[in-house]
Parts: sequence; structure tokens; C-alpha cells
Amino acid sequence: MLDYDDEARDYDASRGGEPRARAAADAVERLLPQGPCTVLDIACGTGIVTGRLLRPGRTVVGVDRSPGMLGLAGGRVPGGVVRGDATRLPFASDAVDAVVIVWLLHLLPRPEPVLAEAARVLRPGGVLITTVDKNDAYFAEDSDIARVTADLRRRYAPHVPDSTTRVLDRVTELGLALTDRTEFPGTGQGRSPRGWREAIDAGHIAWCTHASPDEVTDVRRRLAALPDQDAARPDPQYRLVALKA
Repeated sequence: MLDYDDEARDYDASRGGEPRARAAADAVERLLPQGPCTVLDIACGTGIVTGRLLRPGRTVVGVDRSPGMLGLAGGRVPGGVVRGDATRLPFASDAVDAVVIVWLLHLLPRPEPVLAEAARVLRPGGVLITTVDKNDAYFAEDSDIARVTADLRRRYAPHVPDSTTRVLDRVTELGLALTDRTEFPGTGQGRSPRGWREAIDAGHIAWCTHASPDEVTDVRRRLAALPDQDAARPDPQYRLVALKA
């Protein structure tokens, strides 16, 4: 399990830095309510996206359970960060106009408790904006890696916690409805075949964690046989959905 306090200082640089954060914030902005409103960013991390959502008349609050991350976020959202758990948010019901969840659900064993808390703190008519299908972001464009991994992804991707199907099923039960979608690029984050094998070995690829050892060994072998082992393939295209209360 990643120690986010220890990783905080180098976290942004290892995950796309300012270009990815700028693209993410611009995409979130397209889905946010216009005019004065209160926005809660769950698992805000270092605040690299949160700070870019600040606007005149808009109150933005970031919540995270890592003191190390919040120490950095406080510099980007002065007075606007709170320590808290995404499954037990320190906010009243019907407290905010928008909830933002970027790159969290894919890390969870179960997304349902976090989605339920997000729905609880939303005012009627508010919007929940979340990333979905993170591990599929790398396959928006065709590539040899996309073809090599296609069968395994098709069989096991539905089981990952941030799959669109799973998220929409849960939020429908909570009374939320899909109203919009958008995408944004992970500039400079394309992975090489070697990079994919390393990510699989590190347990970072959710659909591989559901596959059998023999299936994982086979896909690793096929990745190792691809040409240009250190050449990055297409950048990922991340997906966001907007869900109205």
C-alpha cells in the first residue's frame, strides 16, 4: 500500500505533473455548475487539480486523509483543506453543490461507500463528477499493447471498482442520474511494453489482479515479445462522468 505521506513531495511529478492536472481541471470545469457554488474535492491529494478549480464566487474545499498531501494542498487552496476519510466525510448532508472525485475509485476495494457519502453531502440538483475506467484510459487509441491485452481486459475490466457500469449502477440506486461525459489527455503518460510489465508486476493493473497467474504470465510474455520495448505508446485518455442528484 502506497504511503501517501512519504510520497507527497514527489507525487505530482511521478503522475503527469502540471500538464495532466491542467487537463483534468479543464475537463472538470466543463461539468461544474456555473456561477457561485460550493465544490468539494474528495481525495484532493496535493491540491494540484483542486487549486485550479478556484473561481470568484466559488468556494472550493479539498478533503484528504493524508497530512502530507494536505500540507501541500493548503498552499494551493489556502484555508480550503480538511482532513477526513472519503467514507465518513466531515460535512453535513446537503452541504455542497458539486463533488469532484478524480483518480480515487480505481484504488478502492469497493467504491460504493465513497459514492454513498458523495451523494449524501450533495444538495438536490447538485452534481457528482468522477473519473471512471482509469485503467482503460491507455487503450482509447489502437496500439499493439491494446491488442495484446484486449482479451484479458474484456474478461476482467467489468470487475474493477471504477468501471462505468458499476459506478452507474450504484449511483442510480442513490438517486443520481448520468447527465454528461467528457475526456481529457494524460499528456506524456503513454506506457512502453516494458512499463506495462513493470506496472503489472507491481500490482497496479486492476484487471490483472482478477486474472489467474497463468493468464497474467501469458500476457506478460506477449508484451515482452513486442518491438520497441522502451517506446511509449499513445497517451491515455481519461474519462469523466457527471451525475446529477
